Amino acid sequence: MTNQQLQNEHLDWLEAESIYIIREVAAQCANPALLFSGGKDSIVMYHLARKAFQFGKRPIQVPFPLLHVDTGHNYPEVIAFRDQIVAKTNAKLIVAHVEDSIKKGTVKLRKETDSRNAAQATTLLEAIEEYGFDALMGGARRDEEKARAKERIFSFRDEFGQWDPKAQRPELWNLYNARIQKGENMRVFPISNWTELDVWQYIARENLELPSIYFTHQREVVRKGDLLVPVTPLTPKAADDQSEVLSVRFRTVGDISCTCPVLSIADNPLDIIAETALSEITERGATRMDDQTSEASMERRKKEGYF
Repeated sequence: MTNQQLQNEHLDWLEAESIYIIREVAAQCANPALLFSGGKDSIVMYHLARKAFQFGKRPIQVPFPLLHVDTGHNYPEVIAFRDQIVAKTNAKLIVAHVEDSIKKGTVKLRKETDSRNAAQATTLLEAIEEYGFDALMGGARRDEEKARAKERIFSFRDEFGQWDPKAQRPELWNLYNARIQKGENMRVFPISNWTELDVWQYIARENLELPSIYFTHQREVVRKGDLLVPVTPLTPKAADDQSEVLSVRFRTVGDISCTCPVLSIADNPLDIIAETALSEITERGATRMDDQTSEASMERRKKEGYF
């Protein structure tokens, strides 16, 4: 068997597992939603969901809405691509805005340029309550970060939206238990067992479109330690900063105030696959300022309700 055949067999196995999980959510849960930001992992997730419910060779509209918790500090290329995909596939998109939570007073920030990433937890919980969602599917993967590596595929959250790693359910023989009481919630991770390399190989095989910032482009940045901080109105250059324009791409996209690009000249998925295969640092470790405050930062946010 050739390397390409082995790769396709591996991707087929991952795809089948993910589709099975998505179908389990649709079968067991009364009112699920799929988190969709326009980023690469959510695009793969949505593609898998459409395959899960296709009729013949034509995918049908998925039987649940897409939900985006919008910080208001997103890269415009990603939001434009999100809206393009939604319009193209006639999906139902619900957008919950962190800005609305700020106006209500449920989210308080020290200053306008603060990262709103952690604040998403509050807005997410408010959306769950408003729309009565009993399960949310998202593209988190175990290879991204230590706290995510602990999590089950069906992750139980209590009535406060909190995650307790010691109060999770066994998942033997791919049997999943999504039963919950009123007010409780399931967070489900259909691509939990994928790696960043798997995602890019699948994107290449399925010929999936992505926002342009995932590929090389010129951007003004400031070097801060190992990070390349983009110069934007939300992340302005300090008086003593020396900026430079470099060829970069984003490995992951999120709040502008905490997401950084990496040096790259890769302008297509095959070149990115080659770069990813050689990388020794996870995508979040290499690009997310909010995950570098402490080793426990993600776990703390998850216990507070973060996805």
